[in-house]
Amino acid sequence: MAAFPWHARSRNYASESEVCKLESVPLDFGDYHPLKPITVTESKTKKMNRKGSTSSTSSSSSSSMMDPLSSVLDGTDPLSLFAAAADPVTTTAAMDSTRKKRDKDDSSAVGSDFEPWSSKRGEILARYTTTEKLSINLYMGSEKGKATTAGSAVSEKVRTRLEELDDLEEGSQKELLNLTQQDYMNRIEELNQSLKDAWSSDQKVKALKIVIQCSKLLSDTTVIQFYPSKFVLITDILDTFGKLVYERILSMCVDNRVSLPDNFSPESVNDTAKETCLNWFFKIASIRELIPRFYVEAAILKCNKFLSKTGISECLPRLTSMIRGIGDPLVAVYARAYLCRVLLTEMMERCKKLGNNALLLNSVMSAFRAEFIAARSMDFIGMIKECDESGFPKHLLFRSLGLNLALADPPENDRLQILNEAWKVITKLKNPQDYINCAEVWVEYTCKHFTKREVNTVLADVIKHMTPDRAFEDAYPQLQSIIQKVITYIYDFSLLFSVEKFLPFLDMFQKESVRVEVCKCIMESFIKHQQESTKDPVILNALLHICKTMHDSVNALTLEDEKRMLAALINGFIKMVSFGRDFEQQLSFYVEARSMFCNLEPVLVQLIHSVNQLAMETRKVMKGNHSRKTAAFVRACVAFCFITIPSLSSIFTRLNLYLHSGQVALANQCLSQADAFFKAAVSLVPEVPKMISVDGKMRPSDAFLLEFLCNFFSTLLVVPDHPEQGVLFLVRGLLNVIQDYTWEDNSDDKVRIYTNVLHLLSAMTQEAYIYHVDKVDSNDTLYGGDSKFLAEINKLCETVIAQILDHLKTLGKEETLKRQSQLALYFFNTILAHGDLRNNKLNQLSVNLWNLAQKHGFADTKTMVKTLEYIKRRSKQPEMSHFTDLALRLPLQSRT
Repeated sequence: MAAFPWHARSRNYASESEVCKLESVPLDFGDYHPLKPITVTESKTKKMNRKGSTSSTSSSSSSSMMDPLSSVLDGTDPLSLFAAAADPVTTTAAMDSTRKKRDKDDSSAVGSDFEPWSSKRGEILARYTTTEKLSINLYMGSEKGKATTAGSAVSEKVRTRLEELDDLEEGSQKELLNLTQQDYMNRIEELNQSLKDAWSSDQKVKALKIVIQCSKLLSDTTVIQFYPSKFVLITDILDTFGKLVYERILSMCVDNRVSLPDNFSPESVNDTAKETCLNWFFKIASIRELIPRFYVEAAILKCNKFLSKTGISECLPRLTSMIRGIGDPLVAVYARAYLCRVLLTEMMERCKKLGNNALLLNSVMSAFRAEFIAARSMDFIGMIKECDESGFPKHLLFRSLGLNLALADPPENDRLQILNEAWKVITKLKNPQDYINCAEVWVEYTCKHFTKREVNTVLADVIKHMTPDRAFEDAYPQLQSIIQKVITYIYDFSLLFSVEKFLPFLDMFQKESVRVEVCKCIMESFIKHQQESTKDPVILNALLHICKTMHDSVNALTLEDEKRMLAALINGFIKMVSFGRDFEQQLSFYVEARSMFCNLEPVLVQLIHSVNQLAMETRKVMKGNHSRKTAAFVRACVAFCFITIPSLSSIFTRLNLYLHSGQVALANQCLSQADAFFKAAVSLVPEVPKMISVDGKMRPSDAFLLEFLCNFFSTLLVVPDHPEQGVLFLVRGLLNVIQDYTWEDNSDDKVRIYTNVLHLLSAMTQEAYIYHVDKVDSNDTLYGGDSKFLAEINKLCETVIAQILDHLKTLGKEETLKRQSQLALYFFNTILAHGDLRNNKLNQLSVNLWNLAQKHGFADTKTMVKTLEYIKRRSKQPEMSHFTDLALRLPLQSRT
């Protein structure tokens, strides 16, 4: 086969760059901006009724429209005020407003931080459900005595209503069986609505019957897992009833449209209201069954305020005693819960007077909102101190208190006293498990509100209690929790490591797996919170020790994911270490780190990148003009990389690092060192396996090798020839390696690589290269366009073209014709971009390749059309007239 000589076209990169630039067009946006909000204006036309008047149009923003009369009157006018004063609906609305305000004040009697029942209610209903069938008893009594006339005697009223209550207890009942949970809830809601309807229609006794009937349902514990939800549903009805009775009596106290003040006294309540209130309590007292009598009285317990200041306190002991008569323990517990719900403050006051209230206190601190507990911390501490410890240990009470204080802050003035009172009890605990369970909770409180002095004292106390008899071995989870809390609140690591007992505390983690987890937590916190680089020797020594602990845990059984995680944490630390302009100290740190973390490959890779960056920072400081000292320093950096890269196992990691490090050496004028890196890369190419592991999956390596070689070619353009080696010795060596490499039979990557070599060789023939390395003379300067140098390049081009054409011939079989078409067009485009088509042989070769691409109908017609259009456009440029003749010789063939 005849050799095709290569003639690269001369390039003027500066002019080509100018031609390719986008045309700049000056734009005047004025007030317009695409991100400016759009203002919509409203136009209105005003027409005057007078004869001869003209219509006028005004435009204004709709947001600025305002009625001047309304603005003067501030939304009110005297006539409206008089009408409102005479309107009973308005009066009722005013009462409703007052009532809502009073309800709000009542709910905040225990503080705004108290968690309302409404927030618990939904949670209980969602949690306690059932698929079992439920039953409900509905009262089917008579409807006699719905209302009484105004002239009836009071005694007649009382007698009639008592008869109705008897009728309730003796009347017939209808039992609904096999109800689903949703059916049951619907029935309860119907009863709730019936209660409201009866009340609004002045059927007060009927309303009471409904409440009694619902209260009886709480004695049924057949479906026990649904009982909490049943309790919520029934007590909703009780709450509604209690509210209706209270508001009814309150409305009777209104005098001259003036309602009672918020904190009214019984003396300000009129006799009619008091009589009605007593009447309700008498009705309830006549209920025969215990459970409905208890619940209904508890529901209206608040109404005692109308009778006596101490009415509620006097009723509590009696109601509490009534609960003892309930036989079912579950029903009794929920009855006590309801009593606590409707007047909690009085219950707490009563509990303070009892000696053995530890269990109740613990329940309160576990169930109530943290803000509520924290605001009353000293009160709870006082109650805890007075508790009898025989039934419930005090340290558990302090633990419950500490859990709340971890979530909410106590008053600032009480914080130190709270800690002192708690720690007095905690430090006296003899049992290590009891001690650590309590101390773990209070460490967070200490870290949150105090300085490192108090934290150090607490850590010292923990070490003192947990070291004897190696008690710490049974408390690793709690000790880990303590470390986590300390680093959560003290994330300034210079401050953290100045806590004297912090590192001794870490020594208690003797079990390797636990110790590594703790070290990981510390490093994660450091990477997350450390904003600036550090050179603090205390931090460096401590974190090097922690990273070394993580590194030394790696063995043959360690999972790859675990290795990656540990390496990422260590790399995060390495990146945060900076000694500023003390580059030698920085390099010493990297050398030490390399010796400490040699088993984690990603760490070694990071160290190589960091040292390369250090060399480039040195170059930047010296502005490329190295002194004898800095030149020696960058050579030391280069040497670090050169001896570290071979220890890596991943072949592509080594190839890329050889290339990257060679580029750094070249930029720092270390030419012999750069040649050594590039030679090492060339010698490593034959070792590239056919398949490599990528993200745990085996994949062909051809694409990765092609990418690497293309990057390598871009670098070789500016690498000057060694005076003792032949012309283009690195390019020749790389071509020999590519020639000898065993490629897959179905791969065309070898030809694609050769085509890229043509790009490189074409760029090498130019008088001035497209790019250079500062203060490094490339071959364009060294050879100055010498004819012998250009002849050597052309010989290499001929060899490469021959290899490409040979490969195209091997693709002449039917099953490879599509690949042949694609490669022919690829090679054609290379000649079009880099070849001098004024040469007849090269011109004819391009025509042959064009025809070959279309010969068997596998060429993409759109691509061919666009390519031809490009050639025609190029022909109109200066010195490109020969493209006109070429375009005429390139026919477009249809697929048919």
